[in-house]
Amino acid sequence: MIKKIFHMLLLGVVVSQSVAAAELNIEITQGVDNPIPIAVVPFTWQGGIALGEEIDRIVSADLQQVGEFRALSPANMLSMPDEASEVYFRDWRILAQDYLLIGKVNHSPGSQLVQVQYEFFDVTREQKLVGEMLTGSIDQLRDIAHEISNVVYEQVTGNRGAFSTEILYVSAQFISPELTYYRIEKADYDGHRSQVLVESQEPLMSPAWSPDGRQIAYLSFETNLPRIYIQEIATGERRQITDFPGINSSPVWSPDGTKLAMVLSKDGSPDVYVMDLMTSQLTRLTDHPRAETEPSWTADSRSVLFTSDRTGQPQIYQVPITGGFPERLTFDCFYCAKGRFLPDGKNLVHVRRDTREDNSYSIAIFNIDTQRVITLTDTSLDESPSVAPNGSMIMFATTVNGRGILDAVSIDGRVKFRLPSSQGDVREPSWSPFLN
Repeated sequence: MIKKIFHMLLLGVVVSQSVAAAELNIEITQGVDNPIPIAVVPFTWQGGIALGEEIDRIVSADLQQVGEFRALSPANMLSMPDEASEVYFRDWRILAQDYLLIGKVNHSPGSQLVQVQYEFFDVTREQKLVGEMLTGSIDQLRDIAHEISNVVYEQVTGNRGAFSTEILYVSAQFISPELTYYRIEKADYDGHRSQVLVESQEPLMSPAWSPDGRQIAYLSFETNLPRIYIQEIATGERRQITDFPGINSSPVWSPDGTKLAMVLSKDGSPDVYVMDLMTSQLTRLTDHPRAETEPSWTADSRSVLFTSDRTGQPQIYQVPITGGFPERLTFDCFYCAKGRFLPDGKNLVHVRRDTREDNSYSIAIFNIDTQRVITLTDTSLDESPSVAPNGSMIMFATTVNGRGILDAVSIDGRVKFRLPSSQGDVREPSWSPFLN
């Protein structure tokens, strides 16, 4: 049983043909039918030549990548204001734009600091919606741009933007038949600024964010045995937190940050346990001869979801951390696994195979109250869904042309984008919480 489960886990880590970091490059594959037209005017530089990132391009890319906006090309603009006194709403109505973003960057020659002033307008109502001054270093221009995108997104949709978030993912790079490098990497949500956090010649799996975004938990085989580690992102300092016989896998933090759910087989078959991170005390939540795997938490940190084949085929269950008989949540699928709730606590994201004859595994949403199922993806080997902290999109791993890549889909299925690696295959995405 142990060898079989390890083999299933290893199938999720696919090797590549490169030795460089797995930089991801976003590709929009599907948007909404009528995206919101927005003009993002090129930001002007005051007091020096333009350096570093172009804020307007990053904002335009952010807004278009979520599929809900269409940015006007600067080549089609009738004017290029950088402050409110230069805005003539008639120009933008002629171009059928609903919203307008303008701004400028103040930079003193020789200084590493910049001030970015932006203003955002509703063209139809001829109204300024928001404007502010942001200060940072030249190296933080991308962060500033993502923050502006967050503001614009929230002003238009009413929902908090997730452009300043990050993702974790696993890459595996084949050097020779005897040597493979495994890495856990961190990048912006759009794949930029990738950074290797952990590297090993033995498999690395199941990266998971702490709720404050300062630590990660993961599974490593560096001692030739599966063990769980926690690592500080800023310093790289880490500690091994499990050393039990058999399987130690699938770590995931509770939303309140005090506990870690995991899968252990120290008492026989794989079961779900919860560890108190202050005391290291373990609580066993499941006790069944069939495998119980893939834990995730409810938003209140009071219950854990898990996958079990105790009825013969994988289904999703929920159990309180205080104990009790697990409640089965899914019934209408041949295979339902990897369940996790959206922030509303009612819609369950999961990997789904409807019938025995159906060979495809898709990402779907199941509403606990209405029992309605929405299938979001149509590729055949989708796995490891991870939800954006604002609940707007789901990132998952899939295989295209024999290579592992990351895809993302909106919760209504209308918007899709892809993050193929330029350097090989990637797997097991984990979307960060909101980051300060």
